[in-house]
Amino acid sequence: MSNEEFRAAMSRLAAGVVLVTAFDEDHGPRGEDVGMTATAFLSVSLDPPLVMVSLRNGSRMDDLLAEQPLWGVSVLAEHQRQIAGRFAMKGRVSDRLLFEDLEWRRGEVCGAPLIGGALAVLECRTEQRVEAGDHTLVIGRVLAADVDAGEGGGPLTYFKGRYRQLR
Repeated sequence: MSNEEFRAAMSRLAAGVVLVTAFDEDHGPRGEDVGMTATAFLSVSLDPPLVMVSLRNGSRMDDLLAEQPLWGVSVLAEHQRQIAGRFAMKGRVSDRLLFEDLEWRRGEVCGAPLIGGALAVLECRTEQRVEAGDHTLVIGRVLAADVDAGEGGGPLTYFKGRYRQLR
């Protein structure tokens, strides 16, 4: 089986879209907020509350979470497609400008940016890292969770290589 065949088959699996964030205190004099769009994210356990995200080996987020354990997750709403696209860009030097015009708050527990208007936000601490091929599965304990009380609409999804809305 070729990589293209595998990629085409897996593109038929609809996935929710999240923004994974962390604060890199060692980047520059004041640190830097870091974010990445992820579609390989899921709930693992209710007791204890655990989630998992799959990170490409050698990515900035993979390297950062190997060094420090606290991170945030914003479950993106259908109206947040631009945020997902912005943080999915590869090869960027700095994430500072990506957060500049967004509504967000700093997580009280994890210290990471949590995106305003998201359907839910989670604050996590890494419990385990599992190498799996060209990715690392990061399993995190959910330390705090908040659900959007407003009319956030439906979730942003990813299907056949495009962001979509549920209908």
